[in-house]
Amino acid sequence: MKTFILGVAAFLCVAGAAMDAQQRPLKLVMARQSTAPPVDVMKDFSERCPNVSFTTNERRSDYMLYAGGWSGEYRFMVIGKGGDTLYVTKTVLLSNAVKDVCRFLNTRP
Repeated sequence: MKTFILGVAAFLCVAGAAMDAQQRPLKLVMARQSTAPPVDVMKDFSERCPNVSFTTNERRSDYMLYAGGWSGEYRFMVIGKGGDTLYVTKTVLLSNAVKDVCRFLNTRP
Protein backbone atom coordinates (compact mmCIF):
# COMPACT_ATOMS: atom_id res chain seq x y z
CA MET A 1 0.00 0.00 0.00
CA LYS A 2 2.84 2.41 0.84
CA THR A 3 4.48 1.65 -2.51
CA PHE A 4 1.23 2.47 -4.31
CA ILE A 5 0.87 5.80 -2.49
CA LEU A 6 4.49 6.71 -3.23
CA GLY A 7 3.97 5.81 -6.88
CA VAL A 8 0.88 8.00 -7.13
CA ALA A 9 2.69 10.89 -5.43
CA ALA A 10 5.63 10.57 -7.85
CA PHE A 11 3.26 10.49 -10.82
CA LEU A 12 1.48 13.64 -9.64
CA CYS A 13 4.81 15.47 -9.23
CA VAL A 14 5.92 14.53 -12.75
CA ALA A 15 2.53 15.42 -14.23
CA GLY A 16 2.55 18.81 -12.47
CA ALA A 17 6.02 19.61 -13.79
CA ALA A 18 4.96 18.63 -17.31
CA MET A 19 1.92 20.88 -17.10
CA ASP A 20 4.07 23.84 -16.01
CA ALA A 21 6.43 23.25 -18.94
CA GLN A 22 3.54 23.33 -21.43
CA GLN A 23 1.96 26.71 -20.89
CA ARG A 24 -0.92 27.72 -23.11
CA PRO A 25 -0.04 29.91 -26.09
CA LEU A 26 -1.00 33.58 -25.75
CA LYS A 27 -1.05 36.47 -28.21
CA LEU A 28 -0.29 40.06 -27.26
CA VAL A 29 -0.73 43.21 -29.24
CA MET A 30 1.39 46.20 -28.26
CA ALA A 31 -0.50 49.43 -27.68
CA ARG A 32 0.29 52.08 -30.26
CA GLN A 33 1.17 54.50 -27.45
CA SER A 34 3.97 52.20 -26.18
CA THR A 35 7.30 53.98 -25.88
CA ALA A 36 9.59 51.07 -24.94
CA PRO A 37 11.56 49.71 -27.92
CA PRO A 38 9.29 47.02 -29.43
CA VAL A 39 12.18 44.91 -30.70
CA ASP A 40 13.70 44.74 -27.21
CA VAL A 41 10.34 43.92 -25.62
CA MET A 42 9.68 41.12 -28.12
CA LYS A 43 13.22 39.76 -27.71
CA ASP A 44 12.85 39.55 -23.94
CA PHE A 45 9.44 37.88 -24.26
CA SER A 46 10.82 35.27 -26.66
CA GLU A 47 13.59 34.43 -24.16
CA ARG A 48 11.57 34.51 -20.93
CA CYS A 49 8.08 33.62 -22.08
CA PRO A 50 8.21 31.45 -25.23
CA ASN A 51 4.48 30.72 -25.14
CA VAL A 52 3.71 34.41 -25.79
CA SER A 53 3.72 35.76 -29.33
CA PHE A 54 2.92 39.18 -30.71
CA THR A 55 0.34 40.12 -33.31
CA THR A 56 -0.73 43.35 -34.95
CA ASN A 57 -4.37 42.26 -35.07
CA GLU A 58 -6.19 43.45 -31.94
CA ARG A 59 -9.13 41.11 -32.58
CA ARG A 60 -6.93 38.02 -32.57
CA SER A 61 -4.98 38.99 -29.46
CA ASP A 62 -5.66 37.74 -25.95
CA TYR A 63 -4.34 40.90 -24.27
CA MET A 64 -2.99 44.33 -25.10
CA LEU A 65 0.36 45.36 -23.63
CA TYR A 66 1.31 48.96 -22.99
CA ALA A 67 5.10 49.00 -22.68
CA GLY A 68 6.23 52.43 -21.64
CA GLY A 69 9.30 54.03 -20.25
CA TRP A 70 12.99 54.15 -20.96
CA SER A 71 16.16 52.69 -19.53
CA GLY A 72 15.92 52.83 -15.76
CA GLU A 73 12.15 53.22 -15.53
CA TYR A 74 9.84 50.84 -17.37
CA ARG A 75 6.07 50.76 -16.90
CA PHE A 76 4.06 47.89 -18.33
CA MET A 77 0.30 47.51 -18.27
CA VAL A 78 -1.73 44.48 -19.37
CA ILE A 79 -5.17 45.32 -20.73
CA GLY A 80 -7.86 42.69 -21.22
CA LYS A 81 -10.60 42.44 -23.80
CA GLY A 82 -13.10 45.21 -23.15
CA GLY A 83 -10.41 47.63 -21.96
CA ASP A 84 -10.04 46.57 -18.32
CA THR A 85 -6.59 47.11 -16.83
CA LEU A 86 -5.59 43.75 -15.38
CA TYR A 87 -1.98 44.21 -14.26
CA VAL A 88 0.66 46.93 -13.95
CA THR A 89 4.32 46.83 -13.04
CA LYS A 90 7.09 49.42 -12.75
CA THR A 91 10.71 48.26 -12.83
CA VAL A 92 14.21 49.53 -13.45
CA LEU A 93 15.11 46.80 -15.96
CA LEU A 94 13.15 45.90 -19.08
CA SER A 95 13.80 42.21 -18.46
CA ASN A 96 12.19 42.44 -15.01
CA ALA A 97 9.07 44.09 -16.44
CA VAL A 98 8.80 41.28 -19.01
CA LYS A 99 9.36 38.67 -16.28
CA ASP A 100 6.59 40.21 -14.15
CA VAL A 101 4.12 40.32 -17.03
CA CYS A 102 5.02 36.80 -18.10
CA ARG A 103 4.42 35.47 -14.59
CA PHE A 104 1.07 37.27 -14.44
CA LEU A 105 -0.08 35.96 -17.82
CA ASN A 106 0.92 32.38 -17.08
CA THR A 107 -0.87 32.28 -13.73
CA ARG A 108 -4.22 33.41 -15.15
CA PRO A 109 -6.82 30.68 -15.64
